[in-house]
Amino acid sequence: MPDATRWTASDLPDLAGRTAVVTGANSGLGFETARELARAGARVVMACRNPAKAEAARESVLEASPGAAVAIEPLDLASLASVRDFAKRIAATCEGLDLLVNNAGVMALPRRETVDGFEMQLGTNHLGHFALTGLLLPSLLARPASRVVTVSSTMHRFGRMRWDDLHGERSYNRWLAYGQSKLANLLFAHELARRLEARGARCLSVAAHPGYAATSLQFQGARMERSSWREAGWGLINRLFSQSAAMGALPTLFAAGAANVRNGQYFGPDGLAEAWGHPRPTEASGAARDHDDALCLWELSENLTGVRPFGEASGGR
Repeated sequence: MPDATRWTASDLPDLAGRTAVVTGANSGLGFETARELARAGARVVMACRNPAKAEAARESVLEASPGAAVAIEPLDLASLASVRDFAKRIAATCEGLDLLVNNAGVMALPRRETVDGFEMQLGTNHLGHFALTGLLLPSLLARPASRVVTVSSTMHRFGRMRWDDLHGERSYNRWLAYGQSKLANLLFAHELARRLEARGARCLSVAAHPGYAATSLQFQGARMERSSWREAGWGLINRLFSQSAAMGALPTLFAAGAANVRNGQYFGPDGLAEAWGHPRPTEASGAARDHDDALCLWELSENLTGVRPFGEASGGR
């Protein structure tokens, strides 16, 4: 096995015969993840909200890997109906699923709500992926050595679960809401790992974070508010301090394909403050490893989405 501190995408094993779903695959980390998985031979389903951008991204993947098996499926994680429709199509067209990469996300938005009435960052980053994972779990369990990779952020360390105001209806801070959603990602990934292990399942739940990578994510809030000065500020910060999206995707790719990955592990860059570098195992915050909070979030997520990952899916909120 290559030294994890210098691991690159070229160290991915041969993934021929395996099927991977990558959410948010039309740009940034998701695009880089989809491109490298396809290069390694996987059949890749690019799950994207914008079909036009997804098709352009698919063409770029095929330019890099002619003959790769790459499909596009529409998915809006801010709509539980869209999540359910997507999962039905995957179940109908795939005999099983080897890899689910929960990558798509939004960051530091002005307060908005999803179609189902959830605060947008929690609804997209966590609840949409919770529902998606639960609905795809039978397909994942049907394949040996399958994996669920959930992408979090170092910003999870600044988050806390606001159980008394989960959706920011009484007070809202865009960065605290983002931190809460990224903390939720890790609580979910760890609880899923525990539940899979308790059932003796051969599916792994692991997590990763990209450090600080230059993607369109930083510009979302500024563009929604049409703030040119904030957008310019993020552009300057990215040029000065970020690593490329290709480097930022490495921890996700390591979690998705490297050998000897263990259930419940978390991966990030090896550089200063985990902002840059090659992937290595890292530790989540104490809050992200709180078992009681993980249980509470799991039960709440089941109730809000109507999806019970190890049982019947109900009608939802």
